[in-house]
Amino acid sequence: MADSSSFGSGWEVFVIFRLFVHDQNEDTYLIPQDAMGNERRFHGLKLEWGFDQFIPLKEFNDASNGYLVGDTCIFGAEVFVKERNIVKGECLSMKKFTSASPYKKIELCPKGYGVASGSHISMYLKLADLSTITRGFKIYVHFTLRIRNQVQSIHNHYKTSVWFRTSIDNWGWHEFIELSYLNKAGNGFLVNDVCIVEAEVSVLGISEAL
Repeated sequence: MADSSSFGSGWEVFVIFRLFVHDQNEDTYLIPQDAMGNERRFHGLKLEWGFDQFIPLKEFNDASNGYLVGDTCIFGAEVFVKERNIVKGECLSMKKFTSASPYKKIELCPKGYGVASGSHISMYLKLADLSTITRGFKIYVHFTLRIRNQVQSIHNHYKTSVWFRTSIDNWGWHEFIELSYLNKAGNGFLVNDVCIVEAEVSVLGISEAL
């Protein structure tokens, strides 16, 4: 995706594309089987699709195969845009926890927030419903936010302890993980268009005004 700056936040584009290399000897094209009409979804966390092993280098360099002739090769692409969706809002909130507590809410900004906008994913733990919090109520929480590495057990995580209250209803990290690092094939954080986000939360203390 060459330039998504005009799309706004929450965009997604569904595309069918084929990449090919020209056999200059036979006037035919090599097209990977995986590229034959499969639909791909581009979005803020997935700006590129392709093939790590498009053609063996030895086969490509052999002039008799017609792909590299006279130090010249011809690559091409056919692209069909099926649908483009724009979802309003810059951050995604998730509340999939086992118990209904006011602090258990993850807020994730896939294109970053504040100083991290456009360069990192930002992620925070947030009070889910301020209307349930009375004046003077405070809750001391130790928590870990994590993006799982689906290939290795080397997860990206941060942890801290903080007093939540009505005046401090969220806490986290603007620069949680670099977008370029998360999107890089083989790093294991984005696999088959899936990113796994987790939170571990322990309540260490509660204080209420008398």
